[in-house]
Amino acid sequence: MDPKIILFIIKLILGGIVAFLAILLMSKTRDGAWMAMVGGFILQYAVLVYDLLTDLGVLTSFGPLILGIPLSTILCVLLPSLCFILAFILMLCKKQ
Repeated sequence: MDPKIILFIIKLILGGIVAFLAILLMSKTRDGAWMAMVGGFILQYAVLVYDLLTDLGVLTSFGPLILGIPLSTILCVLLPSLCFILAFILMLCKKQ
């Protein structure tokens, strides 16, 4: 078996567990910072699935090119990180 496929399988299993637990946490808390954190984890898992599908050739990158990089690839990198940044900012701004 190709080591790249084994690595994707491990990432999918562990990422699925993280996304599932994040959804369970979302049902327990309604704090904005935690909601953004959960959104980041779920988006990160969605990006992993998207990367797998593009590597397998099922999907192709779409959108206009920005500096030679497809817009879909840029969004896959930016969206989870922006959710985490928002979560940390909200946690820092929250009054104790």
